[in-house]
This record gives sequence, structure tokens and C-alpha cells, in this order.
Amino acid sequence: MNKVVKGIKDIVGDVYDKIIKKKSPNLDIPLRSLQNVSYDPKKGYFELKGKLISRTLTASTVKTFAQTLLMMRESKNIVETDDIATKREIYYVSKNWGDAMFHEQPESDTVMDDIEAMMSVNREQLGFIPEEKGGDVAGRLIVIDKDESGKELRIDCTRFGSGAYSIPSSVEELKFETEAKFILAIETAGMFQRLVKHGYWKKASCILISMGGVPTRACRRFIRRLSDERKLPVYVFTDGDPYGFLNIYRTLKVGSGNAAHINQFFCVPQAKFIGVTPQDIIDYKLPTHPLKDVDIKRIRDGIKNDPFVKEYKEWERALNLMVKLGKRAEQQAFAKYTLNYVIDTYLPEKLKNQKSWLP
Repeated sequence: MNKVVKGIKDIVGDVYDKIIKKKSPNLDIPLRSLQNVSYDPKKGYFELKGKLISRTLTASTVKTFAQTLLMMRESKNIVETDDIATKREIYYVSKNWGDAMFHEQPESDTVMDDIEAMMSVNREQLGFIPEEKGGDVAGRLIVIDKDESGKELRIDCTRFGSGAYSIPSSVEELKFETEAKFILAIETAGMFQRLVKHGYWKKASCILISMGGVPTRACRRFIRRLSDERKLPVYVFTDGDPYGFLNIYRTLKVGSGNAAHINQFFCVPQAKFIGVTPQDIIDYKLPTHPLKDVDIKRIRDGIKNDPFVKEYKEWERALNLMVKLGKRAEQQAFAKYTLNYVIDTYLPEKLKNQKSWLP
């Protein structure tokens, strides 16, 4: 029996048995937040500590309880028929659930995340896939996929001209061939396009991946599998701001509190930060923008509460320097010098000077 189907039957069976015995059924769901994670640099990712939220069936929880069981039923049906459903489709499926239907998709997404955590699986195993793109890829890489008939497809990421290969929502069956020296994961589509336009991947013998902000699970899993299987270092190039540091990079490297139950599969512990640091703002005399109140709050919260920042004093010093400067800088700020300064000067200098990297 499929692991997911068996897990669902076990959970629902326990609920049924308690109801028959006239006991209050409950669902134990891991607390998904930074307050319930630990970070061990030897493992390289956020782990759940074990705190649980016990959702007991009462008058106040009956709707969420029913929604959880109904979504598990949909998952069971999808897995047993070897089908898939997008997160958006599941939201609309709930319109058939009467009083238990979801009124907004964030409600549906939260219940889906609860089921993931409760069963220690990812949503793709439950049959649910995201709508968003996984990211774009260009450079020295051949991706080996299959077509609808199961025949092997070889996709050469050097042959998309000014375009790029799009990472699919599920990457587990992909295979890779490459002679690249490293992977460069880039925050913005604009910077990715500049590097592709001017053939940076040829000059540096690398693979370029556009994360498009906080990387999707598919993007993170793609980078992780590619790095692990081809023994490639991963360098991350983001804006020099709290979002780039503590949302984009931190999520890629060690995961998040919300997804701590699956971080070990989706994070990239070997990643190194070569993006715009507060010290770069000084050294390269970059044009800047003032930090907003929300930026300063995010930094101080990270220093105080984020297990990743607490582990690495280099990040704590960098964040404190950013507060002292009161400034942030974008990847595109190097255009102050020339449009291709990043290609000709900044990235070559960064890659040679490991002391300028952040862990």
C-alpha cells in the first residue's frame, strides 16, 4: 500500500475508533514556526523540536477538523488514481464541501501544510502541486527528462538562445549531465537575463539559475539534487537587503520554520552567499536606498530569534553593520560603473576572494 494512503487510513481510522468509543478525537500537528526549530550546522537545516498543536474536535474546531479530513480524502483519491491537483484546484474542490468549504485559498494552503507536517511528507507526495514556476536555468547542463510516453528527453540548457529552461513542479525523476564548475543562484530575473545575454555561463563555466525571489520548493529541490549528484558548489547572488539575506538566502540554505518538517529535502546546506553585503556597499561605493522601519525590524528579529543568524557570527556582524549604515543596495546598483560591471569585475572578484563570502 502507498505510504501516503496508509498514513491517511491510519489517522482517519484512529479518529473513527475514538468516535465509536465516544471519546473526543484529536489530530496532533507539529507547530510550524521558528520557535519550534533548532539548527545544527552539521546537519545543515532547520529541524522541528517536537512541539505539537493538538486539534481536538470541539464546537469551535469542527470546521477545521472537517476540512482536514476532507482534504485527506481528496489526497487519498488522487494518489490512488495516480493523478495530480494544483493547490488552486483543491481550493475550488472544497466548494462541494458545504459548510466546510474554504472561503479563501490561504485557508486551504494552511490545512494542506498541516497535513504535510502531520504525516511528515511533502505536498507533492499528497498529489498536490503548486501553480508557480520552479525557476529558470541556463548554462552548461543537460537535463534528462521523459516525455508523455516515457521516452527519454535530453534538454540542453545551452540551446535556449536568450531564453531559459523552466524547472518543472516535480524534479525527482530528472537526471543531469554537466561539466560546469559551480551553480550560481540569482535573486532577480533581470540580473539573470543580463548574465544569460552576455554568456556569463560560458566565461565562468557554470550553471545559472534564476530564483525569482524566494525560491519555490521545486527550485530548491532542483538545486539540491543537481549539487549533490554532480558535486557542484552553490553560490547565491541576491540584493543587499534583509529580504535577500533572511528570506531568500536563508530559506534556500537551511529552510524555514513553516516548512521545518521537510527542510532536509529542500534546503541546500552547501550554499555560500556571494551577493551584495553591507561591506560591499562600502567597498564598491554603491548607490543605496535607506532602510525602512520594516527592514530594521526584520534585521533585529533575525539577530534575536533566528537560529541560523545565532549560529553564524559573520551574519550577525553583517546585519549589525547594515543597521549602522542604515542603507540597503540592489544587485543592479553596480550599473553605476558600467552595465556589465557585475560580469567583468564584481563576480570575478567575489569568486576569487572567499573571505568576502558569508556562510
